[in-house]
Amino acid sequence: MTPDHELAWRVEEACLNAWPSPRQLLVEGYLLRAAGGPSKRQNSVNPLRGSGPPEPAIAAARAIYGRLGQRAIFRIPEIAPQMEPLLAGSDYAVVDETCTLFRDLDGLPAVTDPSVAVAPAPGADWLALRDAVNKADAAAAQVFRDTVAALVQPRAFAAADAEGGLAAIAFGVLDRELLVIESVVTLEALRGRGHAKRAVTALLRWARQEGARSACLQVVATNTPARALYGGLGFKTELYRYHYRVGPA
Repeated sequence: MTPDHELAWRVEEACLNAWPSPRQLLVEGYLLRAAGGPSKRQNSVNPLRGSGPPEPAIAAARAIYGRLGQRAIFRIPEIAPQMEPLLAGSDYAVVDETCTLFRDLDGLPAVTDPSVAVAPAPGADWLALRDAVNKADAAAAQVFRDTVAALVQPRAFAAADAEGGLAAIAFGVLDRELLVIESVVTLEALRGRGHAKRAVTALLRWARQEGARSACLQVVATNTPARALYGGLGFKTELYRYHYRVGPA
């Protein structure tokens, strides 16, 4: 295994840990997640490091999702593409190609931004902003709260103020010396003004103070504004991509 491949798996595992599913099980050497709500990551089959032939897992997953009343979704990272040939050419559509980006934290400025609050748990206003921007119904809002409650590692929630209220939020999870950035959200009327950059920067500084040496995040490949934001924040190394194969409803 090359060093880059090893790093990719290290990041892959950290990202799974940072966005846990309250309901999951191991199926034939693969991780099946079934949280409910709109998140494909939390409702899909994921290969693990060392996962074997996928045929038994795919068959079992279809049956399990069927019993749960959910469509079957398979997440296929470039570092473990073995499910792709079995699902290609079928009625499983390809959606949401996503980039996994990485940077080290050397040389990060230590200056703090007093307009960004960093807390170990999300406040009511933090959650309300996320719910509003994501148009989350009651069920989806509860899934996110259950996700936060399922986190094991140290975490921080950043809230950037502007114009008398919250403008942008993000949270980060520290998996040993690696920070995973998640759920970067900006109020629609205030986008393009650097508020999300302030929130993420505050998390990078928090993580560095906690001993982190690097950071990663995952962003949909076609999300040009977000990719520009993260590039400006130093996330210039792309480790690998993944996409989903989504079955019929």
